[in-house]
Parts: sequence; structure tokens; C-alpha cells
Amino acid sequence: MSRDASDRDLKSAFRRLARELHPDVNHDDPTAEARFKEVAEAYEVLSDPDQRARYDRFGHQGVRGASGGGGGAQDFGSFQDIFGAFFGGDPFGGGAAGAQAGDDILVGTSVSFVESATGVEQEVSVERVQECAVCDGSGATPGSSPTTCTTCEGNGQVRQVLNGPLGQFARARTCPACSGSGLHITDPCGDCRGRGRVRARSKVSVRIPAGIAAGQRIRMSGRGGAGERGAPAGDLYVEVKVMSDDRFIRDDLDIICEAHISATDAMVGTTVTVPTIEGEREVDLRAGVQPGEQIRLKDKGFPQVQGRGHGDQVVVVDVRIPRITSDEGREALRPLAEHLAESGDDGDDEGFFGRLRHAFR
Repeated sequence: MSRDASDRDLKSAFRRLARELHPDVNHDDPTAEARFKEVAEAYEVLSDPDQRARYDRFGHQGVRGASGGGGGAQDFGSFQDIFGAFFGGDPFGGGAAGAQAGDDILVGTSVSFVESATGVEQEVSVERVQECAVCDGSGATPGSSPTTCTTCEGNGQVRQVLNGPLGQFARARTCPACSGSGLHITDPCGDCRGRGRVRARSKVSVRIPAGIAAGQRIRMSGRGGAGERGAPAGDLYVEVKVMSDDRFIRDDLDIICEAHISATDAMVGTTVTVPTIEGEREVDLRAGVQPGEQIRLKDKGFPQVQGRGHGDQVVVVDVRIPRITSDEGREALRPLAEHLAESGDDGDDEGFFGRLRHAFR
């Protein structure tokens, strides 16, 4: 969190730390009361616009005594940074302040249309920075151990006291002796050269959820690049590409397919076999079914990725009208065409039967 953290961010962080450090829930920790007091005093400074402005300009020394007589920020001489009490590393120990979190990584993978609807487990190949397997991330040759940096005493930063208009103030900078690691390695690991991390390619198993759409990304927390010296790893993002399928079209959560039938079957009715994501299924078509008519198969579409409910599968009827290429064929079918002209189809001459009559003229 940067120095431009909002009042809401500060209040949220203070509440969290107050719960964690309150003496009533830390009976076995004799330092809990002092630490709780430090955080409370830090919040008093940062929640006051005037004192926070002074702190931003001159450091913690700039707000000494600003609250008038004792209290307030007077006890902040021990803090490297007031913001560290809320957002920076661990102000009470536990790791080098200069340790950086690992990188986020984006990789892609492809699934079939059916797999995007039903879900699938896949392995993706990821090149990333990982903890060195030889030294377990310590950076030291197996059998040896890093020691605490004597220059920064393991903090990863050193303080420099400067004189300002309102007195002295402290500024923290990365320790030049350990480059911010807080450690000194006398016998570096030969594989990672003391870094504790190496770049390597490995397989990661990822669950593609049912219902995922093309272009969506799956976030795998902590599966990205390894962080430095115990800092958190980055995240892995898997972007999904869905391959096309000649049998289906996706429309939001619905799946659309076609059922091809002959003109005769459209007139007398028939049963067709259509593909679904669960396999083939028979669908009954009524006599007189029209081209473009839709039959809806309930809950046979895509599921919601997060939540309940499914789309439907929509079967669109495609009536194949044959071309009559000879006079003999036209004469043979003319009696049928005349009968259809007499009976009609609800008076719709532009419907299927209307087009059938035009084919015989």
C-alpha cells in the first residue's frame, strides 16, 4: 500500500491490526500492549490531515509534539516508517523489508467446445521463477545456513538520520551490504548462485470449469513466480481458448444446432437424431414443421460458471427442398402441388409450402 492510501484503507488496516494485537487476545505476549499502543498512535497521526501532511514532508520527526504536549506521535522514534505499521512488511519483525513478491504469469490453453461446456482437468506448461530445489530457497549450499546481516540486523533496510526544518527525521534505504535480503551467505548454492530461486519450466494442473467462455481467465493464487526470501508468490492466470465445433454455436448460455430434414419428412413428421454435449438424442418433429422452427431442449446448454442454472439447447429445423430438374419430375409432382395449393398452410403462401409450390412452377 502506498503513501496515498485512502482514509478508508487506513481505517480498515487499523481495525484489523487492533484485533490482532489487542492485549485481551494476547494474554501470553508481554509485548502486545506496547505494540497495540504503537499502532494506535500511528493511526492517530495518519488519520489527522495536518499531521499526515507533516509526516509526508518531514517523516516521523516532523509530527513530534504536533498534538500538543506529549502523546500522539512522540513515541514514533522507533519506527522506520509510520506506514509500515499498517501496510509495509512486518513492523514488529519477521522478514526483510526489501523482499519482493513474485511475478504474475499469464499462459494460454485450448479446450474443445464440449469440454468448455462440461469442464475438464488439464496440465499447462509454465515457465516461471521457482524456489531452488537444491537449497530449498535459502541460497546457501546444502549443509550451511545464511546468517543475519550485521549491517541492517536482518531488517533489509538501514536508517539514515537527516536534519530538516522541524528537526531530525529518519529515512530508510535498502541495506547496501545484503541488497535488502537481511541475510549474509558465506557459501552460496552452486545451482542458484545464492539467489534462492531459479527459472524453470514445469507442469501445473488446472481445472477448467464447466461453462467457461472463450477469452476468460482462471486465476490460480500463489502459483506464479516465487517471491524473494519468503515473500508471497505471484498468481498464475490461465486464458482459455475454445475451439470451434461444426455441430454447435454458442449463444450466451444456449447451444444452437441444426436438424436437417427432407421436405417429405417436414410434411408428414419425423424423428431426428441431434448431437448434444452429452451425446446424441432423438427429437420428434411434428407433421408440418416449418423451416427455421425451433425446438428447445431444456437445461441442455451451458451451466453458469459461478451460480445455478443452465441454458437450453435450441434445435433449428432446416428443411431441404429438392430441385426438380426435369419436366417428368414436375408433371409427377404437379398433383401434389395442386393439392397443397388448395389446402394451404394457414394462408401463408410465403411459408414452406408456398416455396414448395414455387419449385414446381
